[in-house]
Amino acid sequence: MTAAENVCYTLINVSSDSEPPSEVSLKTDLEKGEIKAKTEALKKVIIMILNGEKLPGLLMTIIRFVLPLQDHTIKKLLLVFWEIVPKTTPDGKLLQEMILVCDAYRKDLQHPNEFIRGSTLRFLCKLKESELLEPLMPAIRACLEHRHSYVRRNAVLAIYTIYRNFEHLIPDAPELIHDFLVNEKDASCKRNAFMMLIHADQDRALDYLSTCIDQVHTFGDILQLVIVELIYKVCHANPSERARFIRCIYNLLQSSSPAVKYEAAGTLVTLSSAPTAIKAAAQCYIDLIIKESDNNVKLIVLDRLIDLKDHPTHERVLQDLVMDILRVLSTPDLEVRKKTLQLALDLVSSRNVEELVIVLKKEVIKTNNVTEHEDTDKYRQLLVRTLHSCSVRFPDMAANVIPVLMEFLSDTNEAAAADVLEFVREAIQRFDNLRPLIIEKMLEVFHAIRTVKIYRGALWILGEYCSTKEDIQSVMTEIRRSLGEIPIVEHEIKKETGEVKAEDEVSAAPVQKLVTEMGTYVTQSALSSSRPLKKDEDRPPLRGFLMDGDFYVAASLATTLTKVALRYVAIVEEKRRQNSFVAESMLIMVTVLHLGKSSLPKKPITDDDVERISLCLKVLSECSPLMNDIFNKECRKSLSHMLAIRLEEEKLSQKKESEKRNVTVQADDPISFVQLTAKNEMTSKEDQFQLSLLAAMGNTQRKEAADPLASKLNKVTQLTGFSDPVYAEAYVHVNQYDIVLDVLVVNQTSDTLQNCTLELATLGDLKLVEKPSPLTLAPHDFANIKANVKVASTENGIIFGNIVYDVSGAASDRNCVVLSDIHIDIMDYIQPAACTDAEFRQMWAEFEWENKVTVNTNITDLNEYLQHILKSTNMKCLTPEKALSGFCGFMAANLYARSIFGEDALANVSIEKPIHLGPDAPVNGHIRIRAKSQGMALSLGDKINLSQKKTNV
Repeated sequence: MTAAENVCYTLINVSSDSEPPSEVSLKTDLEKGEIKAKTEALKKVIIMILNGEKLPGLLMTIIRFVLPLQDHTIKKLLLVFWEIVPKTTPDGKLLQEMILVCDAYRKDLQHPNEFIRGSTLRFLCKLKESELLEPLMPAIRACLEHRHSYVRRNAVLAIYTIYRNFEHLIPDAPELIHDFLVNEKDASCKRNAFMMLIHADQDRALDYLSTCIDQVHTFGDILQLVIVELIYKVCHANPSERARFIRCIYNLLQSSSPAVKYEAAGTLVTLSSAPTAIKAAAQCYIDLIIKESDNNVKLIVLDRLIDLKDHPTHERVLQDLVMDILRVLSTPDLEVRKKTLQLALDLVSSRNVEELVIVLKKEVIKTNNVTEHEDTDKYRQLLVRTLHSCSVRFPDMAANVIPVLMEFLSDTNEAAAADVLEFVREAIQRFDNLRPLIIEKMLEVFHAIRTVKIYRGALWILGEYCSTKEDIQSVMTEIRRSLGEIPIVEHEIKKETGEVKAEDEVSAAPVQKLVTEMGTYVTQSALSSSRPLKKDEDRPPLRGFLMDGDFYVAASLATTLTKVALRYVAIVEEKRRQNSFVAESMLIMVTVLHLGKSSLPKKPITDDDVERISLCLKVLSECSPLMNDIFNKECRKSLSHMLAIRLEEEKLSQKKESEKRNVTVQADDPISFVQLTAKNEMTSKEDQFQLSLLAAMGNTQRKEAADPLASKLNKVTQLTGFSDPVYAEAYVHVNQYDIVLDVLVVNQTSDTLQNCTLELATLGDLKLVEKPSPLTLAPHDFANIKANVKVASTENGIIFGNIVYDVSGAASDRNCVVLSDIHIDIMDYIQPAACTDAEFRQMWAEFEWENKVTVNTNITDLNEYLQHILKSTNMKCLTPEKALSGFCGFMAANLYARSIFGEDALANVSIEKPIHLGPDAPVNGHIRIRAKSQGMALSLGDKINLSQKKTNV
């Protein structure tokens, strides 16, 4: 029976500040009080019994004065009371008083009110005493024919649990329920009855299903779900039954219930690997994603599609459904879109790449008009990256994509524009035939670029790849247009003093004298007129960047001008035109230098930029062949080298992925014949229903270490000493969002310990779910206590507490044994993850918490230390292996990990080997950790500090 069907016992929240009432006052209320007083008294009795109090004197009072009452609240409370009250004497015999209770419940089972009948039947599911149940059996059987479905469905449950626990009380239960099922019309009753047959007598369940297999699509969804589960289990146990039931599963794919469709698709995939079955299941998943409004559902179903894609034989089938998968992009959620685009990119082939690019281009154009959604910019960035990947893998597509994307260089969102620029840079280098098109488009949008970073990149591309005389002249025209009137300083001062009229009319306010008699410039007060705002808007882009003090773009401009001037000199033979172009380039550099040295910009020019511009001026004045080579060949060679390495890395990672997917069969592997071994392929698979149930409950099973016993023993924590009166140890089982403590408590004394209670408290982002109930321990006896702790975020936590108990017969106060602390390790929540360099840098800039850890280790090798840190922190090294190979006495690497709560953790390792201290000197340096939350940064730092030194085990 699955975990979900097991009986759940009643849990009642107790307010800790309430004063426990005396037994005498409770007795008075129960005997003489009004209905309200009796209700309150009964509630208090229940709470006291749950807290371990023994109230034997009240049992007869409740039977005499409360049991005969017909009030519904009282009846509900009594069901809870009879569930928890001790029903046997210390020697295990049933209390005499329970005969009276049994008679009362026999009357309730024949009560005219259906609620009382139904709730009594539910209560009987929880009874574990066959002596109490035996006299009630005729009444329970009679309830199967009650007119109300609430009574009938609870009667089925009661019969099921009684049959399971005490088969001798109702040996004909399967036959009885089968007959009931054939004549039943209510969906919930049929579901419960069918569920019972599955677990009690599967053959009868199959017989019933065979008789109504053509009507399955007309059943209610709750019954359909149970039918899917039965077919799954039967077909896995006996594959020869597949042909009989697979048509039924196909029909259930058309069910109106999303849950049934989802389970039917999952079952179909496990039962058949035929292309038609895989296609039907995938189509069903896609429909579910599109129709379901809940984003979590979309993500779960998308994961199932991704699992399908990872199977080598199913990938080809899914490739034909790429266009259907792209329909999911209509969902506004970014995470869903991200997964969908990644899936589409993994499935794209030369057959459907053209259609994919058309859809993505339309999506990109759509994002241009939508600005109100906060994720639009990120989505645009995703689309650009996807198109980039498509163009790299299928070069024929680049010509279609580039014109659309170039429009976004003028976008205000720098991230998307930077991605476009990176794509354009790679395309112009790798596809010679596209260079004229890219240069033409770049010159078209150049004047509209408003972001300095994008402007610099565009300048570099134009300077590097403009090779014809017309293109070079166009670049110079665009630069002059973007720079405005030169010399800049004179023009700006004239504009400020009013000698040059701004394009927009400004108010005739008295103009301040901004130039002194000495000729120096006086800055204008911030409290003056609004003219500077209008003037800033009127400035051409490049001049605006320079006036803001961003002179890095000026250094980039100088390099671009040098490149195009040297190329122009090589192309044009006429000396006068050569000199004219070079002189104009030098004039622009000089005027920028003059502006940087003046007090006009917001920030003065840096020495680095001055040096760069001066170098470019020197190169242009001398025009040596060596410099010509450096400027016009070496830059491009560096880019080509970088792109080649990146392509190699991508191919390597793709190769690893495909190797993972390929099923390798050894030469001496035994051949499995389906005809000879009926259970060949299905036995190795886990139960999908059990797995999904565990996932829903947050109990996803982790893969243990190679030796499961060793891995479990590592998690056992000793809580008390061997000489303590109570010995305790805990096994810490970490699930996805909670921790289960399985505590073994051993009574080491010769006394009986009463009300032995485990009291726990937590420190950090942990929360105790429920208080463990008290126990009674016989001399030298032991017991297991389970406690659940919920985890909310990734940080180190501590669980501490004590065990308190009474010694029977002793007059002293309660005894207490203090427990050792249990430290919850952050590593159970951190998993290695990957991200691009750009994303890493962006997160590094955004995250506000930094923890700097000094390296203090006995490891003497740089690479060994890095591997040790990766192993002890569960992080992934983003720096490629090539960059880390070799030995230079210094190493820098970026590490990245993500927690199961979606929190990112970044680290930068900067370490060196002090050679001057000898070959045995340990590694030194720093590790900087950055995270969004303080807890994560500190916890990771603590973990690194604890595990830096290598232990000689």
